[in-house]
Amino acid sequence: MMRLPRFRYHAPATLGEAAAILQGEGSQAMVVAGGTDLYPNMKRRHQTPKTLIGLRKIDALRGVKGSPARGLWIGPATILTDLEESALVREHYPGLYEAIHSISTPILRNMGTIGGNICLDTRCNYYNQNYEWRRAINFCMKCDGDTCWVAPGSDVCLAVSSSDTAPILCAFGARIQLVSKKGTRTIEAKDLYRRDGIDYLTKRSDEILAGITLPPAARWRSSYRKLRRREAFDFPVLGVAACVRFDGEIVAEARLWLGAVSMAPVEAAEAQAALVGRRLTEETIEEAARLAYPLAKPVDNTDFGLRWRKEMTRHFVREALLEVGPPGSPSGRGN
Repeated sequence: MMRLPRFRYHAPATLGEAAAILQGEGSQAMVVAGGTDLYPNMKRRHQTPKTLIGLRKIDALRGVKGSPARGLWIGPATILTDLEESALVREHYPGLYEAIHSISTPILRNMGTIGGNICLDTRCNYYNQNYEWRRAINFCMKCDGDTCWVAPGSDVCLAVSSSDTAPILCAFGARIQLVSKKGTRTIEAKDLYRRDGIDYLTKRSDEILAGITLPPAARWRSSYRKLRRREAFDFPVLGVAACVRFDGEIVAEARLWLGAVSMAPVEAAEAQAALVGRRLTEETIEEAARLAYPLAKPVDNTDFGLRWRKEMTRHFVREALLEVGPPGSPSGRGN
């Protein structure tokens, strides 16, 4: 049986109190809300904080506020089930609903939070093992070792970003609020991530994720498609997030992001540009899928064969865009 290491637990009632404790404890402290990723990692000795700062008592970090016309504010400590059951999210931000609905299982969605999924630790077959297994291979670059066993010559950890919400939030152009004792700053979701499996977030260690803001739904239509071995529980080996805004039947703006194919979400810029100013037809969808395909460069650190996973990028981009559909189509999702 794997057991948690010893730690002290604080349960502050306000965000200011939490930020003060985090700064005071320094690098030996971490924040926790649902704990569905952190606690298993602690049992495997991936992270061994001396202090945990629980966020569940902080009411200001929970809930959904706003409207489709003005945009939504989502508290990062809001549990995934509450967002999954939110009519505002499901009807007006369907891509986000689909991403949340695909995460793990109902039981874990009852505990896990959207903030936890946004900040989800990167994953790798050589990293997500128990301590004894990792010690047997002399550990890896991401934790306790100095070699990336996926690519031993690499000087960068190749552990994969496996968050389902990250690609769709990047596609929506969501904004992330970060709070510390030094102050508050707001960044775009896409700027929260960096292509480094170890140092994968631009969030500082003394900062707490304090809010997620979605833009007005307007004429955006969205979808999310996920590839995994089982239809429940598994992390993605590919995620495709699509957001398309129409002017009549013409694509006015398109955003297409890939998840689980790199250390951070990947923007398919050429594929997006190929859709703008055109109708969303089978021909334009096929062209976008072809342009997005080369961006998927999977390595041998998750499930399935590499070539097959890469080929699935083309198919899942096509499915995500077909699901968005042109205005008035039965498959279209969004406003």
